[in-house]
Amino acid sequence: MAGIDLEVIYGTALELAAKAGEMIRDAFWKEKSVDTKMSAADLVTETDQAVESTVKAIISAKYPNHKFIGEETTAAAGNHCVWTDEPTWIIDPIDGTTNFVHSIPEVTFSLGFTLNKQVVIGVVYAPIKDELFTAKLNQGAFLNGKKLTVNKTKDISKAVVIMEGGSSRDVDIVDKKIKNIHAMVTNSHGVRAYGSAALNLSHIAAGRGDAYVEYGIHVWDFIAGALIAKEAGATVLDPTGSELDYMHRRVLCACTPELAKQISEKLIHLDMGFD
Repeated sequence: MAGIDLEVIYGTALELAAKAGEMIRDAFWKEKSVDTKMSAADLVTETDQAVESTVKAIISAKYPNHKFIGEETTAAAGNHCVWTDEPTWIIDPIDGTTNFVHSIPEVTFSLGFTLNKQVVIGVVYAPIKDELFTAKLNQGAFLNGKKLTVNKTKDISKAVVIMEGGSSRDVDIVDKKIKNIHAMVTNSHGVRAYGSAALNLSHIAAGRGDAYVEYGIHVWDFIAGALIAKEAGATVLDPTGSELDYMHRRVLCACTPELAKQISEKLIHLDMGFD
């Protein structure tokens, strides 16, 4: 980490979140230009592209030697993603694009900063609700400056589990996801879906749920939120119970290890490939 001032990087991350939030708020209630990517439910708007372009330009000007991974940049490159040990900014300009298109306020800007493939800064900003979730490695997680701590739920029967349908419309994948949702509904207090991986993880950090599991997400969707959840005390791992691989497109986050184990044992594990 020699030569990298993480406090300066953190300050830039907050500036980028503020700028992205301003752009998202300005466009939120307006008519949107919408296109599709991998499926009819995998949406992108001109605001996604404008936010990412703006953020990337600022980073490139300030830190010309740093690497950049962004959702729209990666899509434009044929979904080929290269993550190295170099200082890297990993960005989702709008996590919750479907919500954004339909004027549902659960929309976030997500930013993770990594060194040697270790996530050291995570920022998730929900601009419509003006909620800023932040974390620095080994320094805790915060919501608008207030320290966050996860719940202590150990029993799935007392847990609220966050899950998503995702954008894949492959019949077999959808069928397995529905079976997983059924398993959680029948064994827990309830299931919720907010439409943003970054926000889902931040909700666990803030005690607004007890666990979150998803298959089919990308590294830019959850790398910042995963650090925020971990720094609030959550267990974050692969849904099988093994160590989390940020490039493997799936995640399980729970407020306790005991709850994570119970949930893992009840799931059909989907392999959605790697970024």
